Amino acid sequence: MMRHPGLAMRMLVAGSILFAFYLLVAIAMMLGGIPLELVILITLGFVGFQWKFGKWAALRSVGARDVSEDEYPYLHQSVESLSRRMDVPKPRVMVAEMGAPNAFAIGRRNKGTVVVATELMQILDRQELDGVLAHELAHIRNRDVVMMVLGQSIASLVGIVVTYAMIFGGRRNLGAYFLAWIAGSLAQMLVMVFVLAISRYREYVADADAAEAIGTGDPLARALEKIQRSNERVDQTRIDDNTAALCIFDSPHGLLRSIFSTHPPTEKRIERLRYGAY
Repeated sequence: MMRHPGLAMRMLVAGSILFAFYLLVAIAMMLGGIPLELVILITLGFVGFQWKFGKWAALRSVGARDVSEDEYPYLHQSVESLSRRMDVPKPRVMVAEMGAPNAFAIGRRNKGTVVVATELMQILDRQELDGVLAHELAHIRNRDVVMMVLGQSIASLVGIVVTYAMIFGGRRNLGAYFLAWIAGSLAQMLVMVFVLAISRYREYVADADAAEAIGTGDPLARALEKIQRSNERVDQTRIDDNTAALCIFDSPHGLLRSIFSTHPPTEKRIERLRYGAY
């Protein structure tokens, strides 16, 4: 049973809207002369491929690797202890040199993966690291990682279909190709707006779950402060935009990225954790 009705409702609404976009894509392909059977094969195959590829790409982009209990004993012990406390099967534990302190979770409830940056473990004490790990386990338990990855997949699919529909439905010259690319990008951004409907809220929920799991929100608040300060001094990381959406911390640069940020302001997250306004 979903522990958070607010998150469940947002996921239901966002999922329904994303499914509507998915159907519109299928209808557009059928109107373009593609048989129904092939439309189903293409659309389901694309989303399925994106789900598998998205996980692989996120892990590969940061160079994540599996680590043994002998190599990182406390990391494994903490994940195992928190998993029992939060009633989640212990996920795969990986570390990566991301170029900045961060962490993210990916996968399903029964087949999750937690990736921790070596830079993160260098700046956090054990309580703070527990707070971050509990936050990532909350994402797996709440199944919101699945919604994020599938939402990004459907947004990509919509963008591709709009682009090619304009190319094949109009003149084929450099200007038409450019306009088609613009239209596809705008369509993809439109779909991503509905993904953002749950993205920021899910971070607040995971913060609250982490505070509940470890008994206080202060360690995670301290961790976020350290992570924010460290990221302000970093010019470049190995974390791409898609992976950043899954991380515990994403620092948007510029007005447009702030508007479409996948994370709420860090200051507000810290305030909620410190004063219990979950």
